[in-house]
Amino acid sequence: MILYFSGTGNSKYVAKRIADALGDALVNLNDRIKASDTSLVETGERVIIVTPTYAWRIPRVVRDWLLKTELHGAKNVWFVMTCGSEIGNAGKYNRDLCAEKAISCMGTAQIVMPENYIAMFSAPQADEARKIVAKAEPSIDRAIAAIQSNQPFAPTRNNLYDRFMSGPVNPIFYKFFVKADAFTVSDACIGCGQCAKRCPMNNVALKDGKPIWGKNCTHCMACICYCPVSAIEYGKKSVGQPRYHFEAL
Repeated sequence: MILYFSGTGNSKYVAKRIADALGDALVNLNDRIKASDTSLVETGERVIIVTPTYAWRIPRVVRDWLLKTELHGAKNVWFVMTCGSEIGNAGKYNRDLCAEKAISCMGTAQIVMPENYIAMFSAPQADEARKIVAKAEPSIDRAIAAIQSNQPFAPTRNNLYDRFMSGPVNPIFYKFFVKADAFTVSDACIGCGQCAKRCPMNNVALKDGKPIWGKNCTHCMACICYCPVSAIEYGKKSVGQPRYHFEAL
């Protein structure tokens, strides 16, 4: 079984590629998390978890859901993490998570995909994004081959920088940067509600036809990147910058 969480479509695409190759079922964790559904999941022995990289680890919302949810039948877990550049020492924390759940960790694979974190970085234009996806395909194929042969993924890079970013920087990043305070909406808003619908945290609501944000944001960027009229901004950082979601490619 493949469990995936995806903000703007990168991890969803990778999860679907793996599912098509393996013939495994897909479970959308966005829907489960949004519904606060932590009921038992019958997974079978092989589980693949596909997520984006948030502050050099898997997203906290995914970690928390996994800790609360029984994966019945699960014996071996492979982690596949999409990122804009690097995953740091995320593998260490994935191993710790597996140990807590008494499941064998088969490693973590890094898949570099187009950047979507426009709260801090610039997303690529569509042509450049397509090139990045094309370059990622061999990495996806290698991950599929390892899972098909029931082999662990090759170890990821693990230097002092990686340990620092996934270690002490991760909680600092969440505390000071992962907030919804900077989101604003302009008069271009058409009140379609896509932002509220796509928010996995139920952190966006419509008031007088326009979105308002609460305090429970995970910075998935779905609200800003899927807005059909680019009415949402994140402070000054996103002004004039391209939005990114995979389906637009």
